[in-house]
Amino acid sequence: MKNRNLYITLLACSALTLGGCSGLKESLPFGLGGGQKKETSTIPSQLPTDREHIRHAGHNEKTYSVKDLEEGVVTGDWTIEEVNGDKVVSETPAYIKFVPSEHRIYGNDGCNTINAEYAYNQEARTLKFDKIASTMRFCGTPGLTDMDINAAIANTTNYRWDHDGDEYYLYFTDANDVTLLKLMHQNFDFLNGSWQVVAIEDEPIDDPEMQLVIDVDEGKIHGNTGCNILNGTMDIDMETANTLSFQDIITTQMACPDPSKQTRLIVALEDAAHAKPIDADRVMLLNLLRKPVLTLKRL
Repeated sequence: MKNRNLYITLLACSALTLGGCSGLKESLPFGLGGGQKKETSTIPSQLPTDREHIRHAGHNEKTYSVKDLEEGVVTGDWTIEEVNGDKVVSETPAYIKFVPSEHRIYGNDGCNTINAEYAYNQEARTLKFDKIASTMRFCGTPGLTDMDINAAIANTTNYRWDHDGDEYYLYFTDANDVTLLKLMHQNFDFLNGSWQVVAIEDEPIDDPEMQLVIDVDEGKIHGNTGCNILNGTMDIDMETANTLSFQDIITTQMACPDPSKQTRLIVALEDAAHAKPIDADRVMLLNLLRKPVLTLKRL
């Protein structure tokens, strides 16, 4: 409790004065600046409060590619899966979004929104965070790992990456090469582009007008049901591996010769929870039970 009270006091100083509380410098836990020269903070006065804000604030940032990772580029959205070798215990999804144009990360430690500057060296695989700030919502879940996550971020000095099939992992390590955080990338880049709907569930669809345009970076979906114009949003679930959802789907109201096809398309989109590429030109959307709901062919 003593550590948490000190941690909350620190965050209060970060969020409210953004650079004050110099008297705490020598007693900070987790290596968050103890004994370091005080610098003028450049943390924005308004921290993002939810992922919607964060996603749209950074929508111009491209997500990663495998080549980027091989070259040491750090970018994109990452779910925090483990801290100090243990599974993350959180009230809200714990994740980090890298925004290279701002040299900042935005995210959540499992309870509160976090924000920090970062710098890294691709060749040396060094990665360091500075001016870490957080909101101060009370976290009541027993065993919550929010403080451990923030400590790990503060003590990170290097990084490495690995993959398991289609799932890509980023590891934050300390100066002794001990893994502090394990993060998994939410990779849906393969969905970007224009698509023709060629099947709903297991029924082939022969309607060249039934098309979708998916913009992963913007979190948007547009298209044509074969009769009406369709618009909606796409959200990536930062809590569960490679999980997405299509929401807020609306259409124009033109009368359709066969309205059941439009209804089935909308229901399928709302039911979609996962996506996987079949080949370079086809992808499949699946529901929570991993059953196909839509098959798309690239235009």
